[in-house]
Amino acid sequence: MQISYTEYENIIFHIDVNSAFLSWSALKKLQEEPGSVDLRTIPSAVGGDVKSRHGIITAKSIPAKKYGIVTGEPVVKALQKCPKLVLVESDFATYKMYSRAFIEILHKYSPVIEQVSVDEAYVDMTGTYSLYKDLETPDCPFPICVAHRIKDEVRDTLGFTVNVGISCNKLLAKMASDFQKPDKIHTLFPEEIPDKMWPLPIGDLYGCGKQTAQRLMGLGIRTIGDAAHADTEMLLSILGENAGSYIYASANGYGSTNVSGSYDDAKSYSNETTLSSDLNSDSYDKDIIPVLKYLSGKVSERLKKDHVYGRTVTVSVKTGNFKRHSAQMQLDNSIDDAKAIFDCAKALSDKLLLGTFGLFAKGEVIRLVGVGVTKLDDGSYRQMSLFDMMEEKSDNAPSIDTEKMKKLDAMTEKLTGAYGKGIIKKASSLKPKGSKEQ
Repeated sequence: MQISYTEYENIIFHIDVNSAFLSWSALKKLQEEPGSVDLRTIPSAVGGDVKSRHGIITAKSIPAKKYGIVTGEPVVKALQKCPKLVLVESDFATYKMYSRAFIEILHKYSPVIEQVSVDEAYVDMTGTYSLYKDLETPDCPFPICVAHRIKDEVRDTLGFTVNVGISCNKLLAKMASDFQKPDKIHTLFPEEIPDKMWPLPIGDLYGCGKQTAQRLMGLGIRTIGDAAHADTEMLLSILGENAGSYIYASANGYGSTNVSGSYDDAKSYSNETTLSSDLNSDSYDKDIIPVLKYLSGKVSERLKKDHVYGRTVTVSVKTGNFKRHSAQMQLDNSIDDAKAIFDCAKALSDKLLLGTFGLFAKGEVIRLVGVGVTKLDDGSYRQMSLFDMMEEKSDNAPSIDTEKMKKLDAMTEKLTGAYGKGIIKKASSLKPKGSKEQ
């Protein structure tokens, strides 16, 4: 099918690094150990604690994929599929370095880049034909010629490969970039939807989760094309108005053309770990505290590094049957301190696992624990307690013992309860009546 791409008002690329974490770990290993095996050429994966062999797979090589290893599965299960699987630990400093270099290359070709994760971005190529028409050949028209230039520059200068999906909206560009990998370019314009997208399994539709896909398959909707031709009222009644509308519109190729040009700040900070042995009611008191302290500390480090605070603390667990459960706590004041996060996490963990209605009472064991903080702010509106004020005292100020601190905290609570949150203010923020700004 011959398509005149320049007739489309919008041209959008979705560029995705192939097996990003695995590729970047492989490059670092080759740099540190010249002549060593390239992890990308053997069954290998990034994930979990390499020594204990716990955790989940976060990236895998193409040879590992042939063994049925998938991202998100437990390391133990992956090793059962491929006992010789080579595991490497995550290295976020290296990932950040390569990600930055990747995005810098994209900025050479368009001023509008929407980075959606460390290893993927949308590039708005709308209106750039006059800039790149000299790259065209009869076999490689615009914008495919530009995609080749970007793909090859990333490979030749940085050493890893990308896929480029090209279309007139973000949804179709994303779908196209997920076609055959690695180091490939694919188009998916409206004329190509019946041949390229509709025959795919419904679960391959971007934004269609596993549970939604299972419900649709139960109704006989097995392909994206089936969803595109389904009765809309039926989809709305089964999936709800929002999900039903999204599935129908996406299956027919409708998507946003807005490439924002900004990378949203993180909306949450969380860390989780797979336990070396299942946690049960007998081992809970002994084992849970070091786990929660470790996770709270990691979350606190990241919050402080980015100079943000959070007002909601969440504890999540995964039971022996791989079901996830969570509990959360809303705070009056945003926090970033490891001790404060731990205190909340311990209370939530007790509520979730202990007692008559806790998971332990239902016979469950816990294999994974996570701690997260959401509802973020920059700290501008944090209410200062008397305790906070004392922490900001000068190094020469006399120390206050624990009992006095407790009394100060109790006084803060009483004053706040009686007169409202604004009653306590830092002395440095108050000015004498009639004073002038300096």
